[in-house]
Amino acid sequence: MKSNSNNTKLILLHPYIQKQGSSNRLWLLALVSFFTLAFLGTLIYSRESIVAGAASRVALVNNPASSSATAAANEPLPTTVINALIHYASRSNDTYHMSHKDIKLISDVLRKCATPCNLLVFGLTHETLLWKALNHGGRTVFVDENRYYAAYVEERHPEIDAYDVQYTTKMSEMMELIASAKEQVRGECRPVQNLLFSECRLGINDLPNHVYEVSWDVILVDGPRGDGPDAPGRMSAIFTAGVLARSKKGGNPKTHVILHDYYRNVEKICGDEFLCRGNRVESTDMIGHFVLERVDANSFQFCGHNRTAS
Repeated sequence: MKSNSNNTKLILLHPYIQKQGSSNRLWLLALVSFFTLAFLGTLIYSRESIVAGAASRVALVNNPASSSATAAANEPLPTTVINALIHYASRSNDTYHMSHKDIKLISDVLRKCATPCNLLVFGLTHETLLWKALNHGGRTVFVDENRYYAAYVEERHPEIDAYDVQYTTKMSEMMELIASAKEQVRGECRPVQNLLFSECRLGINDLPNHVYEVSWDVILVDGPRGDGPDAPGRMSAIFTAGVLARSKKGGNPKTHVILHDYYRNVEKICGDEFLCRGNRVESTDMIGHFVLERVDANSFQFCGHNRTAS
């Protein structure tokens, strides 16, 4: 009779099998942990988004004015407001104020301009605040010959952006300056150029750099003084307006240039010379309205058919 001990079976597990079972459990644990964290992250993010959205809606309800401030700033002025501004500005007791007819003409040009409109004005005058208001939502820059008056206006009206320029011309030199510009039409007095680097006697080159980079939609020439032979006259302002319009880089390719006091010799002669009679679209006793288009950089003629360099 055999002993029961002979029937005992010994079962040994190979170490590799034990190690593999442990590894599988670790991978399973890592996988469960990953999905748990992902779920919690999604839940937290969704909750924050819902809270933020709700807060925005509450703010919009409680303060609708602030939410629409940006949109309102770019909206054009209502016609009733424009008409009221023109009415009261033209009824001023100031001797040098513009007539209702002339202000209306300029206002109509600004209203047709796409918003925002870039308006450059030569001269700080009785209508300065009016131009700023009528170009609501746009960019308006003023240039004046009197640095002290420009500083005074900016101090009194911080919303006005004004710069002074030192004119070196005299009205008595007008014909000489025109002849010099014609002689240098392929050099320093080119119709298309960056005037910041120009040595043309009629070009204004001492304004802040950014003024030369703006694509001006409307340029109003109502300064500097032109009341005597030693006054600077508006030769440089008109020449500069013509170059800025033809050198326009972006936006609408057309620029409206408006000359005030168009009945005077300087304004009429220089306007016809550098803005060109063929570009004049309307005129009154006091206003000359020209529309210029940007031209090729190799154009070397202000008026007529533009000849390009060979």
